[in-house]
Formats: sequence, C-alpha cells, structure tokens
Amino acid sequence: MDSSEWQIQKKGDEVLALAPLDGSASRLVDNYIRHLVFELAQFNEIRVAHARMRLRAAIHQGLAEHADNGFAGRTVVETCRLLNSTVAHVALKAADDANLALLLSDRVYNEWILGGHTTLVPAVFREVAVEEKEYAASAWLWVPGGSAHRLDLGPGPASPPAPGRGAAHGAEPQGRTTVHGEQVSVTSFNAPVDLRGGVIGFGGGHG
Repeated sequence: MDSSEWQIQKKGDEVLALAPLDGSASRLVDNYIRHLVFELAQFNEIRVAHARMRLRAAIHQGLAEHADNGFAGRTVVETCRLLNSTVAHVALKAADDANLALLLSDRVYNEWILGGHTTLVPAVFREVAVEEKEYAASAWLWVPGGSAHRLDLGPGPASPPAPGRGAAHGAEPQGRTTVHGEQVSVTSFNAPVDLRGGVIGFGGGHG
C-alpha cells in the first residue's frame, strides 16, 4: 500500500492518518502493522530498555472531514479515544516485551477480521472495553508477539459477552474483558466488503 497517499496530522507524540478508499484498507491491520512490528523490533534490538520505541495504535473506519484545526468528524474522535484509552496504555505497559499494542474498533474487527479479509485469526484478539469521556464501546486488542488474553488489564466493571459472540467464529473466549461495551450481532462476510476508507492513529508508549 502507498502511504504517500495518506493525509497526516501530527499532535505531540501522536500521528493521525487518513487513508483513502483505494481497495487496500484491510492491509492496514495486516501487512502494514506486521511491517511496523518488524521495523520496531529491528530498531529496538540494539537499544537498552529505556531507549526502546514502543507504540500504541488504533484503527477505525468511517467518514472524516477537514476542519480549521485538522481532521474532524465522529470517526476521528472515536479513533483518538481508542488510541488514548486507559486500556491501550495499560496493555502496552503490561506487555513489557511487546513493541506495539493495537486496538481495533468493533466495526473493523467484525468486517476485516471476522470477515476473513486479513491473514489474522480472531483468537489472537481480546475483546476489551473503552470508556473515555463520552465514548464507550467494545474494542479488540492485539499484542503482536505476545498474548493479549494473558495481560493483566486491572480491575473494572464487566458485563458478560453476548451469547455465541466470538466463540462461533473461533475466537478464544478466555481472558476477554467487556466493560459497558454495547454487545452487537456479528456478521461474517464471505465476499469483498465495500469499505468507506480507514482512520489509523499511533501514539508513543509514554504519551
């Protein structure tokens, strides 16, 4: 995929990128993230622990627009909530050996992962709850090179998953956390999905 076509907005140690609708959206969570994990591993290999570069990442999809101060719209706000959520920070801190922690929105997980449009399997993802300001929803955590299901994400109120969710698609049920996340029905797609663009955010491990 050609990242030169992305529209970039920088904010402190974060980068918000809008990817165009060009048929390669599902490769964000697959090829691009895998490549990023590889590059981080190469960069960190010769560095002491406190000098490592570790990243939080979040991917959501939907409509976005330009505003006076950068990008705007519900999709942009929700992506930022995922990226800067307590869950994202705690997960990266708990996975001390990992270089990256990724959160997918529920929509991206359902359409791309469960829909079979990537090489990733549902079992590597852990359902978590994101509650930041006015935003509250389920999201899906992946820690490349580790197990998201084994991370201690701390205490928090939980609600049981909807009957049959995840397990019917081969997702690993152990260790999932859902906090006030609205449970929705899952639809698997066995044909190409017409995605409406993607929004991806990255933030530093200490941000």
